[in-house]
Amino acid sequence: MVRAVTEVTQKGSARATGGEEAARDVEQVSRFVERFAADMAEAGMQRMGARVFAALLVSDSGKLTAAEIAERLRISPAAVSGAVRYLAQVNLITREREPGSRRDQYRVYNEVWYEAMAHRDQFLTRWLNTMRDGVKILGPDTPAGARVARTAEFYEFMQAELVQMLARWRAHEESARTGERNTGPAGAP
Repeated sequence: MVRAVTEVTQKGSARATGGEEAARDVEQVSRFVERFAADMAEAGMQRMGARVFAALLVSDSGKLTAAEIAERLRISPAAVSGAVRYLAQVNLITREREPGSRRDQYRVYNEVWYEAMAHRDQFLTRWLNTMRDGVKILGPDTPAGARVARTAEFYEFMQAELVQMLARWRAHEESARTGERNTGPAGAP
């Protein structure tokens, strides 16, 4: 009985958002959210944050209120609060408020992965500088100093590759957009 009520509630909330979400199989979407969240959690992301992020990612608008997130994921408001705080800290979502509204909405942007990777450059710079300081402290001729120096070399390499990779991604996106404009919708000439 509880499952039937939950399914009706979920289907009703999917219809309330309109568009394509209403036509989707709610159970399949839910399984996808949980699968993707599990993949992210296995890679080191906070589990509840991963679930909330996945729920935002699969919503057509890319934004949901805390109550909508809690309903979709069947979690407590406290769990939502902790998850959105974490996601905002790691720059995966933003908090917004519609003019005149008292409710916050949490949004994931289409460029979220690009932005997240671009911010990694800042971390790599900080880690690189720390490793270089470590080499000086440990001594470059010691085993520990050599290991830290090798780590610094890796961070330096990753930083250069990341900058080039992000530039290639932008060029790829621009090329795809140009191709869409030239061929029209759905590849029509």
